[in-house]
Amino acid sequence: MHYRYKVYTRRLLLATGIGLLALLLSPLMFYGWRCFLRPPRTDMEQVLFRGIVYKRYPLSTPRPGMIHIVTIDLKTPGVKPLVTPGEPKPTDRETSARKTSDFLKEFKLQLAINTSFFHHFHEKSPWEYYPHSGDPSYPIGEAISNGYRYSPPEANFPVLCFSAQNRAQILKSPKCPEGTAQGVAGNQLLVYDGKPIDDSLENNKPYPRVAAALNREGTKLWLILVDGKQPLYSEGITMAELKKIVASLGVHTALNLDGGGSTTLVIGTNNGSKVLNAPIHTRIPMRERPVGNHLGFYATQ
Repeated sequence: MHYRYKVYTRRLLLATGIGLLALLLSPLMFYGWRCFLRPPRTDMEQVLFRGIVYKRYPLSTPRPGMIHIVTIDLKTPGVKPLVTPGEPKPTDRETSARKTSDFLKEFKLQLAINTSFFHHFHEKSPWEYYPHSGDPSYPIGEAISNGYRYSPPEANFPVLCFSAQNRAQILKSPKCPEGTAQGVAGNQLLVYDGKPIDDSLENNKPYPRVAAALNREGTKLWLILVDGKQPLYSEGITMAELKKIVASLGVHTALNLDGGGSTTLVIGTNNGSKVLNAPIHTRIPMRERPVGNHLGFYATQ
């Protein structure tokens, strides 16, 4: 009996030790699996849809970075923008927060990104954050969807506006012209008249970034996204570095949009949706954040 008790005790201790080790390693294994899902740090360029080309390339200096650039020819038949529709008033919200992939699937789009800064927002843990999908959300600055203006202009928040004829413009004004079909706001201009805008007071900490840019005629749109907050993979870039990247594309104007953990680029596929960048929400790679609104595009193959 004494021998059997010893064997039982050893087995119990071994099982307990293995269980504790598995418990300790589970978060690391989960994190490693999520990292494995990220796009590889390799160059890539492909036509996604008619009039829409995607390019990806890694940076090594001054720190690791991943750059994603979508070029959209707004003159291409079938290409049409859509901003997240606002809730009809009166209501307790301007929009219901959604993940970018959910926005794309709900409206049967071919491409979508996050856009406006929004409130309210907090992020404390993988479980404690706001907003969750479906929660009330309030984009900051003007927001227009299908001609319906549901978020008011905000001082010093420039706008990206699309006409019903698919011509786009980025304005210093916080308000889009009458007749605008789709519109969103950013928090600052990056490039104007082809030149980066100097702002010595801006925060130049490396960070995930999102920007939209246009040619002079308003017929060509660039969407620029940079992953961040992910050591050894992509740590992000400064605002000064973002301006140089955007200006190097030969754009006429460019607008900074909501970045950070909101940074997400999604396309539609035959099997649903696919995230092309590496979003990070609540410090979990490839986890999408529900955000206040988005900009999407219809297109054809």
